[in-house]
Amino acid sequence: MRMPQLTRALVLEAPQQISDGAGGYIRQWEPLGTLWAELKAGSGRETAAFAATVSRVPYRITVRAAPEGAPSRPIAGQRFRNGTRIFNITAVAEKDTDARFLTCHATEETAS
Repeated sequence: MRMPQLTRALVLEAPQQISDGAGGYIRQWEPLGTLWAELKAGSGRETAAFAATVSRVPYRITVRAAPEGAPSRPIAGQRFRNGTRIFNITAVAEKDTDARFLTCHATEETAS
């Protein structure tokens, strides 16, 4: 197996629901830490959204493994941030049989 080149620092963020004071909630993102990662883009596509066109690109993001339940282990529903770029995590799987790395399947959306 080729060793991943973990050359990108990504901030792992988890959603938090905060009361808005009117009986509802707003979503805020709490940083959990920085992970070094390798990003591999897939084939993108463009779709129509409300009043705009949205480009969606799937990514395979490889990070070092962490034990189940550790705050540094990504899970679906969290996201990675790299500056203004956001990668929404849809699934996480072990990359190798030794469980040294994780593959995070994520999607980046941008309005075009």
